[in-house]
Amino acid sequence: MNFRIAFVAAPVLTFTYGVIRILDGLDGSRGPGLAWTTGHLAFISALVFFAMTFHEMRRLAGRGRLATGLASAGYIGIATLIAQFAIDIIVGFQSADHAAMGVLFDEVQAVPGVQQVIYDFGPLLFFVAQIGLVLHLAIQRRVKAWTPVLVIADVLVPFVEKDLMPLGAAFLLISFLTLARVSRASRLADGRHRVVEPAVPVSV
Repeated sequence: MNFRIAFVAAPVLTFTYGVIRILDGLDGSRGPGLAWTTGHLAFISALVFFAMTFHEMRRLAGRGRLATGLASAGYIGIATLIAQFAIDIIVGFQSADHAAMGVLFDEVQAVPGVQQVIYDFGPLLFFVAQIGLVLHLAIQRRVKAWTPVLVIADVLVPFVEKDLMPLGAAFLLISFLTLARVSRASRLADGRHRVVEPAVPVSV
């Protein structure tokens, strides 16, 4: 499995979602429609690649308890975000206009636990894991100190202004390109040091 592709695809697809989101809002509202659905599918795809990056960062960090815990939290966060974006897509398909979407969203979020798990607490685990894993690698000196700074910038920028999401994704791409190089170097080193046992002839 080529994890280097994941380190590039995750931020690129996040950037794509951010751009589509801006274009979707040019008429004053977002969704329903092709842009709404396409943008959400792009980010769901990004989340799949993010799961791969968490797996690889855990390996690079040594598969210890902290790295494993952070990666596990990240997987939970990814699952809740996929659920959230899937709900958004379904609501978009079932709504004639933006106002109708609001009514359906209210009904969904009124279900006990949905607001807290799918929209509030769950997604935070994704961001905590992302920052935590990169910080862990920086402390281990596997990546440069500026790498987690860019990841933190990517996480914080959308909280300031969601339309700046493409800028945050650009920060993330720069930091993830470093991680892709580290991943490649690590796997090449593992390949060179792997001991291949010689075949033992079978006695007749």
